[in-house]
Amino acid sequence: MVIDSRLKAVYDGRTRTDPEQQAMIDQFAASLGPRGVDDVLDGACTLIYMFMQWLRMAYEEHDEDVIACVVPNLVATMRMMPKSVRPEAIPTMAGLLVAAGTGLSPGLWRKQYGYWTEGEMTPLEATAFLLAEHINRLTDDRDFATRMISEALSQADGD
Repeated sequence: MVIDSRLKAVYDGRTRTDPEQQAMIDQFAASLGPRGVDDVLDGACTLIYMFMQWLRMAYEEHDEDVIACVVPNLVATMRMMPKSVRPEAIPTMAGLLVAAGTGLSPGLWRKQYGYWTEGEMTPLEATAFLLAEHINRLTDDRDFATRMISEALSQADGD
């Protein structure tokens, strides 16, 4: 939901998050507790994994490598976002993308290096956002990434 609302804000030309919406997100995050936060982090990693798997299949259809096509683009974009993505978080996000692009669980990959830091929260969200936006641009459909996840969740609920 957060990624979808951020995408809509960007597409609508809004560069700042609505303060009321941000307060609701912050209140929700504060109410989660440690286990809930872990679940949200796992969910973000799952989104990144699903987005990278979709991108891998899309690029392979054109005999291109997802790592070569996506990672440099996202890293360059993150480097242009120094207020949101601190330079020291970029290698972790690049590693996360490579892990997901090669079929590894990003969450399990990250766990080998310790627990997530507070400084990695925004870069993690930015990584998921940038992947969703990349997919939407490739498909020329502003809602494709959100719809893809919604359909996957609906199918999972049906199983």
